[in-house]
Amino acid sequence: MSTTLETLLERFTAPLYAGDRSGARAIVADAFEEGMSAEEILMQLVWPTMDKLQASYRADHINTGTHHMASRLLRMLADQLCLRLDRSERNGRSMLVVCSPGEPEELGAQITTDIAEAHGWTVHFAGGGVPNDEIIAWLGQLEPQVLMVYGTIPSAAPMVRQLVDLLHDVGICPKLQIICSGGVFNRAEGLAEEIGSDLFAPDPLASLKILDAHPAKRATPDQQTVGRKRRLKRTGE
Repeated sequence: MSTTLETLLERFTAPLYAGDRSGARAIVADAFEEGMSAEEILMQLVWPTMDKLQASYRADHINTGTHHMASRLLRMLADQLCLRLDRSERNGRSMLVVCSPGEPEELGAQITTDIAEAHGWTVHFAGGGVPNDEIIAWLGQLEPQVLMVYGTIPSAAPMVRQLVDLLHDVGICPKLQIICSGGVFNRAEGLAEEIGSDLFAPDPLASLKILDAHPAKRATPDQQTVGRKRRLKRTGE
């Protein structure tokens, strides 16, 4: 990490935690002055600051008000940076992005959506709190190549398990590739594999790289622990 970026990251925290919108925008402007692109600012300044903010909140180093204010300020900046992203031609691939309800999960999923769209993907962002049956309906209607599950919180992991199980049971979109990223998937090693996800990546750029590198990778039956007991029971019937 360059000294300039380290300095920007250190300076960025104070205005965020204070809710100083003009001060935070000034640091983003400084990053542009240093020659960083909008994508670099999103991934090297906003993204690590988002992770640091969540870690501080989980450790009770900041209160709920500070967390919410800083999260919303980061989202405002992400909205503005999205308008300045360099955009590639459409690549013919599409994804549906869903996440857990909550400001930090929505923020990470939104940045993931913006980055993917800038790289040529057609992206539908459903956000958090969407019931599994509605996600299934959207998948049937949109027929995307990829379902991105971003930033699940620990208490919502069983719902993701149920979604993957339902997808296998219903057999809708048999060519669909599922990738999990962010949130508890980054903190709990092997969780994405355990719930039957085809792929895992820690952040948006890594997600796009692994999707490009492994377009045909699917979870193996042994990996898909979701619903395993029920499938074994059916086999024995």
